[in-house]
Amino acid sequence: MRVAVVDYGSGNLQSVMQAIRASARDAGLSHEAILTSNAGDVAGADYVVLPGVGAYADCAAGIRGLPEMAETLNRRVIEDGRPFLGICVGMQLMASRGLEDGDTPGFGWLRGDVCAITPAPDGDRDRKIPHMGWNSLTFRQDHPVFAGCDDGMAVYFLHSFAFEGETDAILAETDYGGPVVAAIGRDNMVGLQFHPEKSQNTGQRIMTNWLSWKP
Repeated sequence: MRVAVVDYGSGNLQSVMQAIRASARDAGLSHEAILTSNAGDVAGADYVVLPGVGAYADCAAGIRGLPEMAETLNRRVIEDGRPFLGICVGMQLMASRGLEDGDTPGFGWLRGDVCAITPAPDGDRDRKIPHMGWNSLTFRQDHPVFAGCDDGMAVYFLHSFAFEGETDAILAETDYGGPVVAAIGRDNMVGLQFHPEKSQNTGQRIMTNWLSWKP
């Protein structure tokens, strides 16, 4: 199986590549991961990963600046139904729009907006933004990508904005001065607000599950 990791100028790409390769190797999967900014590679991929670090508007512009990339992602994910994984801003771009640095359209694969998180204070102290560090997951739905994961497992977050939208697409939440969407999905799509590539054993389990997933 070929896994295309989309390179549109976002950071953290090598960490994602290493995590995919390690997860596939340890699970005995013969997946080949390629890092690419070529729409033709995405069109021929069996699995598609859209990572993302930075601001929503910049990431959306980065993708739309690559020839045929946005159209190819739409076709490969929505029409062809290939397994898709969005990470951090890559997940946020699944929404209808993002409100960071203005009003920016997303892919609209799931109805909702990406809004600034506004956590309640921790006692007398305001909680820091961005939300950065380890927080536990609470699962809202069973999903094959989270097989073997239990409520309370901790993963690594780094974000200031989060998905707010159709509740039946919410797979998991975390608590950061109130509930924050941590994972969304439908059909062949999964999006993670946290970084599985930085979440050690739990992240590797999730990556292995996704690479083994046949929606």
